Amino acid sequence: MDANPHVNDPREHINEEPRNDFFDLMNGFFGMFTFMAVIFFGMVIIKFIAG
Repeated sequence: MDANPHVNDPREHINEEPRNDFFDLMNGFFGMFTFMAVIFFGMVIIKFIAG
C-alpha cells in the first residue's frame, strides 16, 4: 500500500496564528497593571471621601 499523499508536514505550521507573543505578553501586563492602578486609586479616593 502507498502512503497517504495528502498528509501535511507538521513543520509547515499552517494552523498557527501569526501573532507576536511578546506584544501579547506586554499588552496583558500593562492592561492588568492599568486595571489594578484604577482600582487602587479608586479605593484611595473612596477612603478619603468616607473618612
